[in-house]
Amino acid sequence: MESAIQQSCLSCTLRPDRVFCDLPNNVLQAFDSVKENLSRPRNTVLFREGPAARGVFVLCEGRANLSVCSESGKRLTLRIAVPGEALGLSAPLTGSSYEVTAELLDNAQVALVKRKDWVRFLREHREACLHVVTLLSQDLHIAYDRVRSVGPGPTRRSRVASA
Repeated sequence: MESAIQQSCLSCTLRPDRVFCDLPNNVLQAFDSVKENLSRPRNTVLFREGPAARGVFVLCEGRANLSVCSESGKRLTLRIAVPGEALGLSAPLTGSSYEVTAELLDNAQVALVKRKDWVRFLREHREACLHVVTLLSQDLHIAYDRVRSVGPGPTRRSRVASA
């Protein structure tokens, strides 16, 4: 596995191919000043569904399983996050709880930005804020598509109307 974590995001050769990392140099320089680089082993839980958000995690290297707990207590995988993804984006913005659990599937390198620093960073860097809005909007549209795919099939009324 090619190592992606650097002291500075600006020196990462993989950043143009990464969803969150493709920001202007001045914004990444500011991001560098608020992030904390962490190495975490496989099976580490970055955050759990339910507790108040402590920050945002950018996955630099490795993968993470994003899951939720069903009403019956069964853990359901939503998707696998890959390097370059920002995890736990919405909860720190609203001061609420994480909506999912993120558990590392590999030994990983992550960048953590604490909630207070994250909010200040987005206030000061419009490009990053708009990028986050785009990412959150994409997440919402993916959720809509998933609900459509598991929803009930066409009703008798809709089949008759289309005939």
